[in-house]
Amino acid sequence: MKKHTLLLSAATLLFSGAAYSDTVFGIYAGAQAWQMDASGGYANTSTITEFDFDDATRNNLYVALEHPIPGIPNIKVQRTSMDTDGVTTLSSSFTFGDQVFVSQSQVMTDVTLTSTDVVLYYELFDNDLLSLDFGLNAKYVDGDFLVVDTSDPTLDGQESFSGFVPMLYSRISFGLPGTGFSLGAEGSFLSVDDHTLQDYQLAVTYELVENPAVDANLQLGYRKIQMELDDLDNIYSDLDFDGPFVGLEVHF
Repeated sequence: MKKHTLLLSAATLLFSGAAYSDTVFGIYAGAQAWQMDASGGYANTSTITEFDFDDATRNNLYVALEHPIPGIPNIKVQRTSMDTDGVTTLSSSFTFGDQVFVSQSQVMTDVTLTSTDVVLYYELFDNDLLSLDFGLNAKYVDGDFLVVDTSDPTLDGQESFSGFVPMLYSRISFGLPGTGFSLGAEGSFLSVDDHTLQDYQLAVTYELVENPAVDANLQLGYRKIQMELDDLDNIYSDLDFDGPFVGLEVHF
């Protein structure tokens, strides 16, 4: 299976002297169950064929380390699964992976896709009312696209790609005093030439436990990942992954 490297233009971030790390050492760890709806399609040409994908529950795991050392960014590592599949009846002929699929044939599509985020960020504000982070996300994307004719499994086309994508990262959270609730938004963004990648989420967080040993927060939110590729190593895509999620975060 050949691998295609996802190489996009590098981005440079300059942080002002107001940027700082956490005031105390802390570890954040979280897990989310994401009820993901996938839509869109992919192709080897700019004429993208759209497919029917099944809804699926996927996971998102992350851990972040924050520290009080001036000038050195905090770090967050996150891994998200976006695997999906489905069955579609083609309305027109479609060529993928050097294989021709004729109009009105029924095909099974399988997308195996994961993203691993390595985020370096600074906290511009950090208090009970407002938290604001800004940084750079080196997102590693690893994907396999497969199309198989259901009437003849020997007719199959497959393409793969993997690589790092540099993205701008930001996060903001507003606390609601006296309620235990907070509202937050987090996202990574990149638009270079005709390639567009977006990964953002909105969430309501409720503080379940707060003591000197550990904090625990319940999350309820919505996440969307958009991946538009234009002739990237012979891959064109217009894929959206979105839906609600529930999660739990602990802070040591």
